[in-house]
Amino acid sequence: MNNSAGNTVRLLWAGLRALLVLTIVCGVIYPLAVTGVAQGIFPDKANGSEITANGKVVGSELIGQRYDLPLKKGEETPAPDLKWFQPRPSNGLGTNSVNTQYKLILSGATNRSGDNKDLIDWVTAAKAAVVKDNSVPGHPVSPSAVPADAVTSSGSGLDPDISPQYAQLQVRRVAERNHLGVDRVEKLVEQHTDGRTLGFVGEPRVNVLQLNIALKELVNGG
Repeated sequence: MNNSAGNTVRLLWAGLRALLVLTIVCGVIYPLAVTGVAQGIFPDKANGSEITANGKVVGSELIGQRYDLPLKKGEETPAPDLKWFQPRPSNGLGTNSVNTQYKLILSGATNRSGDNKDLIDWVTAAKAAVVKDNSVPGHPVSPSAVPADAVTSSGSGLDPDISPQYAQLQVRRVAERNHLGVDRVEKLVEQHTDGRTLGFVGEPRVNVLQLNIALKELVNGG
């Protein structure tokens, strides 16, 4: 009996020591080491890839934002502010009233199949809006020229980037609304177009927030 009790105590004490050691190593030392390495090698990414303007954090490179007009009485959703480049649609898993810069609070796709009526209606309405909003006198937008990312949300619903084709589609409208030359806005898009990662991964892209910050600087300085 005494031997049995003694063995139990020794096993419990060994288990407790293992728990304490592993807690310190895995719960304190390892996280501190990883945090230190991350802050030392790539602090920008470790801190959320923040984007600043005039010394103030205005967003992240990784999360998209909306650029809308103030919500008017009777409207369910605000109209887009067409003086800015617009992001992809943000249909997804849920909405929130906290971060209204991008209406999603849950990252995820719509989970609608290609023949789902809701998805078809969303895409049809989005394409009509893109054509209407971006057609300027003398330069109507053809529905066939509307790229897929202009009418569909990404897998996360929070994509901060658009394709160069969608950015180019918006150039004339943005130039007209801001009283800028089309060539100046086109150059701005070119300067903010990132190529494929490592030359072959992914697709060329334009970060909408960074592009709109540069646009604001151009408008204020021009």
